[in-house]
Amino acid sequence: MKRILFISILCLLAVSGALAQKPTQPSWLSEAVFYQIYPSSFQDSDGDGYGDLKGIMSRLDYIKSIGV
Repeated sequence: MKRILFISILCLLAVSGALAQKPTQPSWLSEAVFYQIYPSSFQDSDGDGYGDLKGIMSRLDYIKSIGV
């Protein structure tokens, strides 16, 4: 009986501790802008019809010019 009570109290403390901690966001996150590039449709460098990382690297000047 004492063992069950001890385990119950331990579980209760663990759950209450987890609920008490609110996850925090960095302040910059609410004002941040994210850009996502889909490599397979962005730029093809080897002529196979699918974009690749070399294609993205070849267009870094363009990406920089749009303010990324």
